[in-house]
Amino acid sequence: MAYLHLLVAVAPTPESHKLVNKAVSIARPFDAQISLITSASDPEMYNQFAAPMLENLRELMQEETRQFLEELKARADYPIAHAAIACGELSEHIKDFCQKQQVDLVICGNHNKSFFARATCSAKNVVGNSGVDVLLVSLEDE
Repeated sequence: MAYLHLLVAVAPTPESHKLVNKAVSIARPFDAQISLITSASDPEMYNQFAAPMLENLRELMQEETRQFLEELKARADYPIAHAAIACGELSEHIKDFCQKQQVDLVICGNHNKSFFARATCSAKNVVGNSGVDVLLVSLEDE
């Protein structure tokens, strides 16, 4: 089956490069589109403690997230169609993005080893809510 639009859920970690490389290997033979989505932390809980000194924390975190996405795009060696930053529940943003952008495969990373951890991981929400195929890529050390 050829996928036409892949959405890669990334986090600002080195493992995200592995996810993008996996997406490129799937997309390249079919000239499919690749998009990236990540979640930006909401600094509200930090602001109440450090508001006087860090009033621009949200903008700083958004800028760091944008820079991270730009780095992923630059190192992908493949065109990236869209890059989105979500705030809040990532699985809901993924579902919405899939519907609006006609995504047919979501790629997520998975660090979980134990059965309990796998059963409660955030990827479970993506699998259950996205409405499209989901590829979980192991991010354990090889």
